[in-house]
Amino acid sequence: MKKKTNNKGTATLRQAQGPRTRNIILAILSGGLLTAAWPIWGIAPFIFIAFVPLLLLEGFVAEGERGRMFWLSFLAFFVWNVATTWWVWNATPAAILAWLLNALFMAIVFWLFHLTKKKVCNNPWGNFILIPYWMAFELLTYHWAIKWPWLNLGHVFSSQVSWVQWYEYTGVAGGTLWILIVNILITNILQLFKTKKAKPILISIGLEAVILLVPIILSTRVYKHYEDQGTDTEVIVVQQNCDPWNEQFDNNFYDQVIQNNINLSLPLVTPNTRFIVSSESAIQEGIWLHETEKAKALKTLHDYVSRFSKLSFVIGGTTYEWVPKGMEDDFPARHIDGTDKYYYCHNSALLISGDGLQHRNKSQLTPVVEAIPEWMGFLRNFSLTVGIARGTLKGDPESKVMTFDGHKVAVPICYESAFGEYVGSFCAKGADLIFVITNDGWWGDTPGYKQHFEFSKLRAIENRRCIARSANTGRSGFFNQRGDVLQQTKYWEPDAIKATLKANKEVTFYAKNGDYLSRIAVYVTFVLLITWIAKSFLDLGKNRKATKAITRKKK
Repeated sequence: MKKKTNNKGTATLRQAQGPRTRNIILAILSGGLLTAAWPIWGIAPFIFIAFVPLLLLEGFVAEGERGRMFWLSFLAFFVWNVATTWWVWNATPAAILAWLLNALFMAIVFWLFHLTKKKVCNNPWGNFILIPYWMAFELLTYHWAIKWPWLNLGHVFSSQVSWVQWYEYTGVAGGTLWILIVNILITNILQLFKTKKAKPILISIGLEAVILLVPIILSTRVYKHYEDQGTDTEVIVVQQNCDPWNEQFDNNFYDQVIQNNINLSLPLVTPNTRFIVSSESAIQEGIWLHETEKAKALKTLHDYVSRFSKLSFVIGGTTYEWVPKGMEDDFPARHIDGTDKYYYCHNSALLISGDGLQHRNKSQLTPVVEAIPEWMGFLRNFSLTVGIARGTLKGDPESKVMTFDGHKVAVPICYESAFGEYVGSFCAKGADLIFVITNDGWWGDTPGYKQHFEFSKLRAIENRRCIARSANTGRSGFFNQRGDVLQQTKYWEPDAIKATLKANKEVTFYAKNGDYLSRIAVYVTFVLLITWIAKSFLDLGKNRKATKAITRKKK
């Protein structure tokens, strides 16, 4: 006897599977477009449609179609995170945590936007709720314990600096705002086609064209006519090319690293040279700040610059200092076994000149690698690197400029160059040049060091400062005030290059005001969340009354 087939059930299953497959494809498509737009792929126009598949998907779910919005958005952002930052694995297994957490946080933001839109404004215009939510999230990536602004949307335009000369007023947050508005308008236009109403569609297309093209046109005009401002300053950048895994942190190489810096820079020094800039953590001798005169590397470099009338050497190193009495419970404080003494470890930038030594300590520490969140106190004396650095470093409480020969210089260390407002705070304090020092050798020949190089283009525009960038190995280089690369070195080649940069003292609007757009977004987000919660409670009360009324009628 043949078993009867439930044709109705089979048809329903097929209908469910169709949208499910489409939804997964749309989520992956968004992740793929975000990846393709990102440096170093650098097809920047893709960023203007990257959120469209995900927003269309959200619209289907908001209209009542079954779908798990949180997990679909998590899929999109996980694809983007892994595909663009897979290289972090080369430095630390914490890469897995970075991919998962960042995708998770992004998915939570998108899910909250989805829930708020359904409750507050469940139509295409409700898509604009995503803007304050996303911008508030990007502000958090600069300030909370697990700092990771690497994928903040406005960074995407490092491949098209002529489009974003207005970053001197908005910073990369302006780029994020622009990207989201364009994506939302395109999504709304596609959704308006369902209505078949020509006038709203044409108005939306016109508005989209204005918002997309006007910033590019105005910026391109500024780009063509902008000239570097300030006084000429000759700077040498050294790329020492030392393997961080096998050489740089081996005490057999300490002296050789310093000598390499001298040998590479010396042929380029002239009476006009004011600064030689070398990389992060180049000095690994271990410098106690209360007895710097005992550091052999500092004495060698001091003797070197003293041979010239006005020359200084900017270089990175590891420094230590004793923890003041009563501060032993400070989280970064490290105990010396068998004693009652505690000390701090710093990742420092040092300026060595005939006048003496200046230093600043890295503040924006790399999560998990240089800074263990306090809620992970059980890892207080460890880090998730491969045995190189241990424990949480102690940073300066605020940005600190260093001075030489009438100049004030900003020296962001490595990861700090991803923090636009922080770099701008140096310029607000009078820094007329920016020297980025970094050690990108941890990642090998991957997109990592290339993406990191790109950030300096945007910091140059935001602050209208020339930048000299020294990486332990490629890429090192020079940037002008409109974000152009003037010179750059090759990967894994020892080198030294020289340029005459303009030292500009004028402070940009962005350097003065920081990420004000994102702070406004935080306030708007707060209002939206309160509105969503209030409406949810009101609707819950209405539903209870309706349920009671139905129950009475039945009785």
